[in-house]
Amino acid sequence: MQIVIISDIHDSRDHLAVILDQASAADVLICCGDLCSPFIVVQLGEGFAKPIHVVFGNNDGDLFRITQQASRFSHMTLHGEFAELTCGGKRIAVSHFPEIARALAASDRYDLVCYGHDHQHVIDTDGGTVIVNPGEVYGGLTGITSYAVYDTVTGVAKRRDVD
Repeated sequence: MQIVIISDIHDSRDHLAVILDQASAADVLICCGDLCSPFIVVQLGEGFAKPIHVVFGNNDGDLFRITQQASRFSHMTLHGEFAELTCGGKRIAVSHFPEIARALAASDRYDLVCYGHDHQHVIDTDGGTVIVNPGEVYGGLTGITSYAVYDTVTGVAKRRDVD
């Protein structure tokens, strides 16, 4: 199973469209927060037909409207500030914040821990846990638009950059 991990969209519709196109063969999409506006939820729901799991970040302003838009898509789940999932037999935790993600990884309860917030791409391990910050969809802070793909069979995460 292939899991696409994105974060920190910050309303960047064009970059998100490219990633959704590239990610169309994946089985699951995880968003680690900072969608920002409700229209991004619609773009996610229309652009990726398989399960989508979203946690909120510190820049998700209108949670009422984001939730309202997400209710249009039966394949999208909003988890609040924390998600605990099982996909492809892997135990996965998702938070927006690095400090929380590092603590979750240290617990040794998860195979994969995903986070965002600081826009810095990271693929690391803590014991048997893979830790992934996919970088930013936005691309405006670091100058790089990136995401990650995690393979549940191999347990390997790989960075993908968008030109």
